[in-house]
Amino acid sequence: MINLRRLICFLLVASLFSESSLRAQEPPDAPNQPNILLILSDDHSVPYLGAYGNADLQTPHLDSLARHGVRFDRAYTTAPQCVPSRASILTGRNVIDVRMNRFTAPLAREIPTIPEFLDSVDYYTGICGRSYHLDGSTRKADKTLETYQKYNMLTFAERVDYLNKGSDPEVLGQFQEFLDQAPQEQPFFMWMNFSDPHRKFTAADYEPDPAKLTVPDGMPDTKEVRKDLAQHYGEIMRLDHHVGEVLNELRQRGLAESTIVIFMGDNGAALLRGKGTLYNLGLHVPLIVAGPGVASGASTSALVSGIDIAPTVLELAGLSAPDTMSGKSFLPALRGKPYTGHAYIFGVRVPHGTSLPTSTSAFDLSRTVFNERYKLIYNTLWQLPYSPVDFGGHPVWKELQAMHRQGTLPEKYEQAFFAEPRSMFELYDLQQDPDEFNNLSGNPDYADVEQQLKEELHEWMMIYQDYLPLPVPPSK
Repeated sequence: MINLRRLICFLLVASLFSESSLRAQEPPDAPNQPNILLILSDDHSVPYLGAYGNADLQTPHLDSLARHGVRFDRAYTTAPQCVPSRASILTGRNVIDVRMNRFTAPLAREIPTIPEFLDSVDYYTGICGRSYHLDGSTRKADKTLETYQKYNMLTFAERVDYLNKGSDPEVLGQFQEFLDQAPQEQPFFMWMNFSDPHRKFTAADYEPDPAKLTVPDGMPDTKEVRKDLAQHYGEIMRLDHHVGEVLNELRQRGLAESTIVIFMGDNGAALLRGKGTLYNLGLHVPLIVAGPGVASGASTSALVSGIDIAPTVLELAGLSAPDTMSGKSFLPALRGKPYTGHAYIFGVRVPHGTSLPTSTSAFDLSRTVFNERYKLIYNTLWQLPYSPVDFGGHPVWKELQAMHRQGTLPEKYEQAFFAEPRSMFELYDLQQDPDEFNNLSGNPDYADVEQQLKEELHEWMMIYQDYLPLPVPPSK
């Protein structure tokens, strides 16, 4: 069965590659085919790691990874939600391109992922940890399950050699099992998924004192915000502990010197204007890469997208990305060479979860494009108010709702959290306004900038056949 699966995977990948694109590339001072460990945390934004300058977080293992590797300071996911974001990370293609516009959507069988590409050059591949989200939602209606089975839509058991799901404390044991089963003569690729710091927050033993925290500028300094932030930090510190166990396992097995470790957040944190939104906190994630041939103690401010992970992994393994991938390998940055990144980053917000569209938490449709200086957000459901994802009934949101009703919430938070209607277009100067509170859309001084970004987004939406109305209206 394994040999048959390998043959099928090889034929699928070969159809996307030319003969020359399979030619091995040998970066200096690195194994021709290193082991590759891709670790994703869940709902995790910058700057919520010690390595990104957060003094309230004790994350020694991930900080050490950054000290011995490359820290990306401007890495963004293609969506502020787990399903579409992970689809882009694994395929090297944007959300619209791979049709991952519904939370229950399994990735289509004909769209290859990193494991299939690496299988073509004899990697032993696996997935472990929490739900990897690309074989449909874990909360399924009976009709959804029936449809999956009727049309044979679930495919990931056929895409990898090892597949196992479990809680964060079980990840180490799963990784050990995977390594025990991996043939010693083959390099391996493992996609490891952690649940932390996803809500609900349950890491009480790791939580710092809420009173001693520095509340970020983008959040109001209230009792419940501090408490919520401390609980979020506890989950990140527990995550660091589990990552430390995995890194230690590599060292004990003598694999650390032959393994590239890629750590990344799958999308932004479930905090105010984070997960489920196209603001900075929803898309800006930690990305750290370390291992053989990777520059040590380096950082880069190049604009990087989730679509760039797959082509980078392929190049590390000696492959070139097929033309179907819109991502761009950032291997030069790992080698300490000049790297310019993307001129523009694009992101999408699609329906979230499996419930009916009762609020913008469950159903919102928006797009964004930004460069190093300016950002445009296009809200097609601008008439509907903001509703936070995963904590709409939480005390922190109830506290802010009470302050809103009482008229005691500062004006900038009033506009950010409770504006009705929202603006169809939002334009921000990311240098002057990194927390994205001062909407410049419609300001004549920024008319040229706004038009340029609208045109970039318009073109991108046309290329990938986006189903939303285009942002530049017809000429009068």
